[in-house]
Amino acid sequence: MYKRILLKLTGELFGPPNSQGIDTERIQRVALYLKHLKNSFDVEIAIVLGGGNIYRGRNATDPRFDHAQADYAGMLATVINATLLQGELEVLEVETRVMSSLEINKACEPYIRRKALRHLDDGTLVILAGGIGEPFFTTDTTAALRAAGLNCDILLKGSNVDGVFSADPRLDPNAVKYQELTYQEALVKNLLVMDDTAFAVCKREKIPIIVFNIGDLDNIGRILKGEKIGTLIQ
Repeated sequence: MYKRILLKLTGELFGPPNSQGIDTERIQRVALYLKHLKNSFDVEIAIVLGGGNIYRGRNATDPRFDHAQADYAGMLATVINATLLQGELEVLEVETRVMSSLEINKACEPYIRRKALRHLDDGTLVILAGGIGEPFFTTDTTAALRAAGLNCDILLKGSNVDGVFSADPRLDPNAVKYQELTYQEALVKNLLVMDDTAFAVCKREKIPIIVFNIGDLDNIGRILKGEKIGTLIQ
């Protein structure tokens, strides 16, 4: 159904369950599934990674700690995850490039839009790290901006629940799942599945979003087959 997708993956996929750190076996599992996607579907894949398994900018709760500095630490965490995922993909002989908005030229390529487009056109899986290279923005905003800049047909946001709900279903047994929403409804209802800036970018550029449970990686393949998984926002 889609020629090019932007896949937003949470850093928690790469860490031990309910804990921070790096779990090599979980990274290998993600890499194996990404290889399956490349082999099974005629789709170009760009990935934006979070770094929550290592560090998030909002983890700095001490008001004396500079917010921007904390965000830079979070961006570096996404580069670590991207580098590890690239290593596992290359073991599986999947052509991969890591492109970072933070310039770390000895470890990965700088993000240059036209170069990223060329990689995707060549069938290379592109991992986008370092956020947008500036503090005060989330990786959700990064995902929306990169989906727009790389002409992606859809943004697939992996979540730890089955879609978008009226409340946190882990805390409220009466929470209702939405099958479809408009961008405006998501904003008005204050559904905190993505930040307002990310919604605004996708709304302006008419990029649909599917929020789905990434706990089952097969959900990605089901979406690519056209099955109704998670919540569609458009």
